Amino acid sequence: MKIPLYQVDAFTDQVFGGNPAAVCPLKEWIDSDTMQKIAQENNLSETAFFVQKNDAFEIRWFTPKVEINLAGHPTLATAWVIYNELNYQNDKIRFVSPLSGELLIERTDQLICMNFPANKPVPVTKDQLLTEALGKEPSEVLKSRDLLVIYKNQSDIEKITPDFALLAKLDTFGIIISAPGEKADFVSRFFAPRAGVNEDPVTGSAHTTLIPYWAEKLNKTKLNAIQISERTGKLQCEYLGNRVKISGEAKMFMKGEIIL
Repeated sequence: MKIPLYQVDAFTDQVFGGNPAAVCPLKEWIDSDTMQKIAQENNLSETAFFVQKNDAFEIRWFTPKVEINLAGHPTLATAWVIYNELNYQNDKIRFVSPLSGELLIERTDQLICMNFPANKPVPVTKDQLLTEALGKEPSEVLKSRDLLVIYKNQSDIEKITPDFALLAKLDTFGIIISAPGEKADFVSRFFAPRAGVNEDPVTGSAHTTLIPYWAEKLNKTKLNAIQISERTGKLQCEYLGNRVKISGEAKMFMKGEIIL
């Protein structure tokens, strides 16, 4: 069996920036164990698999360790492949996920815009283990799918050096740290050691939580965001109430073929 393989850098306008994702188009679904092994072999934060079904595309995402319920940057990368490599003519794409429902994509100029369900976080009690793992007391802690840990300024986010062994003991998929930005409305970083990804370069799904929080905090619905990992990613964001829009660019790095 041969499976096409694309590696696309998402949320960037240049190769070696943003977040690399593997994208695997399938004619029909293969077993989950094989998809998990492919993701482990790719050793990127996520590998996306998709199958076209009539006027929609079914999509699933795997980290090197687990299948996850929602992933932003590989969805953007998948849309880029569908538009640019599969010559899809419609500007709108409808993805269907068995774990997240309907995800709507639209192409406008150089941007790919993703319309996702919002995951509004709620305040939770600060956990001393969390503070110990991050090395600095946060000003606020909230939770949706992930923990959202708020600090006062961008410098705090830049200086955090996590203890990933301690972070992995927390009962959460991921940990988002965020603060007001110097050249953007807000900045963030994302850690998911329990999923095999210590620090993710740019995390679209985290912004389904970040956008509702900062939209209310800053009293604005359209925001610019930067994920300040080593690779850096830029996102244009909009809060729609029960949904959010997350937009960015992508660049092809590599394409090839998996032989099984």
